[in-house]
Amino acid sequence: MSHTHYLNPTPQTVHWGHFNASIPAVLQVESGDEVVIDTYSGGMSEVADPSLFRPEHRLIVDKVPQIMGPHILTGPVHVKDAKPGDTLEVRILDIELTTDWGWNIIRPLKGALPEDFPNLSRRVIPIDRHAKIARLPWGVDVPLQPFFGIIGVAPPPAYGLVSSVEPREYGGNIDNKEFIPGTSLFLPVFVPGANLSVGDGHAVQGDGEVCLTALETCLKGRFQLIVHKHSLNFPRAITPSHYISMGMDVDLDDAAKQALRNMIKWLTEIKPWSAEEAYVFCSLACDLHVTQLVDGNKGIHAMVSRSVIGL
Repeated sequence: MSHTHYLNPTPQTVHWGHFNASIPAVLQVESGDEVVIDTYSGGMSEVADPSLFRPEHRLIVDKVPQIMGPHILTGPVHVKDAKPGDTLEVRILDIELTTDWGWNIIRPLKGALPEDFPNLSRRVIPIDRHAKIARLPWGVDVPLQPFFGIIGVAPPPAYGLVSSVEPREYGGNIDNKEFIPGTSLFLPVFVPGANLSVGDGHAVQGDGEVCLTALETCLKGRFQLIVHKHSLNFPRAITPSHYISMGMDVDLDDAAKQALRNMIKWLTEIKPWSAEEAYVFCSLACDLHVTQLVDGNKGIHAMVSRSVIGL
């Protein structure tokens, strides 16, 4: 019988700005269990009005060292029986907005157009959780589609300390707006227990995340964690409507090639097709999207409709 666990963000249950295989787990669960994970977003340098922080959020900001990146991550969660070479399925069951505000920042030398927007600019943007819209100060209401920018397992131990900014083969800062409730994200496992961490809540984001950040906010998610005893070389996802493969590279062309190759490989696994047949199919029925342009390793994701391939 599966159980439901709860993990709240405290100075003892978060790590700020980095991944490392040596970070000890703060919760142990069985494969098949559900975990409700609460998260906070933003520090003093990002949020223009830190008086908005809840006391627990402010305690984390004051007590936890920020190392390398800006993301406050809740975890890691150790999944028993997960071993290097396995695959961890992270089923996203529910996502809840937990604050009435979000933040956005433009930083010098960052974003997709740093030469056009060279100055620091910080904004706090109201969120109407009931209406599920963000009210921009210049008179536009943007519909919300909350998701977690970061869902990642521990990296390979040889990597040591790595920033939370760049997405890699262990997931991390994927920033894919398609990861809504009903999605399963599949991640390769590199350490015993997988050691999953979650954070970087986004109330809404466009493909590209062009100015550097989405509408960053605090989210609570409910996840089911399932260990599969087969290997995977790179993250992939199944949403309610699509199969999604991913590519991540400093060069956007190379990220696109990686996402496409990963989709071709996947299609040949689930269909009795040759690689060439899958390649032709992708030219007709696979859409390549820019996930984000701003995380060092840029992202491309390839999307194939589940209705087209009948799965």
